[in-house]
Amino acid sequence: MREVSMHATQNRYRTHSKSVSGSIFRSSTLTLTALLFAGSAMAKDLTFGYVPASLEYPYNVMTAKGFEEAAKEKGVKTVVIDPRGSVEKQGNSLDDLLSQKVDAIGFLPLDSVVAEGFVDKVSDAKVPIVAIALQVGDSAKRQLKDPYPGLSALVATDNYQSGVVAGEMAAGVLPKDKTAKIGIVMGDPAYTIVKLDTDGFKAALDKAGAKYTIVAEQPTNWTPDEGEAVCQNFLTAHPDIDLIYSHADDMAIGCARAIDASSSKPKLIATGGGSKLGHDAILAGEMYGSVCTRPQLLGKLMFDALYEAATKPETPKGRFVTYDMPPITKETIDSCPEQW
Repeated sequence: MREVSMHATQNRYRTHSKSVSGSIFRSSTLTLTALLFAGSAMAKDLTFGYVPASLEYPYNVMTAKGFEEAAKEKGVKTVVIDPRGSVEKQGNSLDDLLSQKVDAIGFLPLDSVVAEGFVDKVSDAKVPIVAIALQVGDSAKRQLKDPYPGLSALVATDNYQSGVVAGEMAAGVLPKDKTAKIGIVMGDPAYTIVKLDTDGFKAALDKAGAKYTIVAEQPTNWTPDEGEAVCQNFLTAHPDIDLIYSHADDMAIGCARAIDASSSKPKLIATGGGSKLGHDAILAGEMYGSVCTRPQLLGKLMFDALYEAATKPETPKGRFVTYDMPPITKETIDSCPEQW
């Protein structure tokens, strides 16, 4: 009836032959439009999976939030599976996503070396896979900006550069009339970022010509409580310590409590910053500064890399994606608005 009606309407203005031709043209246009609409719908009928390391940590929760928000904007369905800090469960979760035939998979590696096997399996199944936040592969053998083969992309903070920014801040506040004593509150050494955070920090101090010695280094499980315990050890063994460098805001929050309870008053600088508690500590003068880290943005960038790989098969693999990391101090607090 619609074709007849449109045809009749055209008769008022055109000859019969032109009307038939116009009707055929309109019919073809409508068919093409329908095909384009169907293609668009098919492009959006996608499901992506994400397996973080553990949703116990606010940082990881924010990566999932960024991922899911970006997916919603594109009309892509998501499946997020929490392995709760277990490497074995992370591997099983990736298998589950493959069995569900998702169109692309993102994950936050718990063990960078073990993750090589995970990537190989997913890549062999012809499913795009993107690692977020942490490197895949042995950092002693592979550079951060040279992602593991099989990955569509590595979306991560450049932790070496983050360490450099922290080191530049430290060089500006260390005493100039003596060899400064520094303690480092490390993250879990199983994470490749721990070495990068430290190497970048030392490189910046050396470049600035700072006179310093590392009097203490101790790993943690990334929590404020363990950061507090480690700093208590530092302050007891080295009451004249000049500066403490923490690999994340979380441990620095605990460290600030230890400093407040002691007679020592070293400067406290962190990386892995941008959290609300970290911002509050900086504004309160409990921490000198930190380095902006944006997990929610990482989650969005991970989704973007997955979407591009899933919808454009010609997209090159092995891309490295990162973002700028400004220093955070009282004066520059607005340069890192995203808080977690």
